[in-house]
Amino acid sequence: MNISRCEQRVLHVLAQGGFIRHQRTDSGRIFEVLCFTREGHILTDCTLEIFSSLRRKRLVESKASSPYRISDKGRRSVRSQLDNR
Repeated sequence: MNISRCEQRVLHVLAQGGFIRHQRTDSGRIFEVLCFTREGHILTDCTLEIFSSLRRKRLVESKASSPYRISDKGRRSVRSQLDNR
């Protein structure tokens, strides 16, 4: 599967325990997303376009109106990343 660098970055955050909070309009469409790391920081790379792409590819999912988390397919698709500290 072809996954961009920004999508990979978001998937890594989600795989490490992060989540994506979303807000909907009155008509039910998602208009804002915020990606939180497990430490509570906000990842600025997660835009609405990247979120929509991850949803379309079924790499993130939400169960019972909870925040979006990485799906099993997303876990299998994410590439390993070296810790560059």
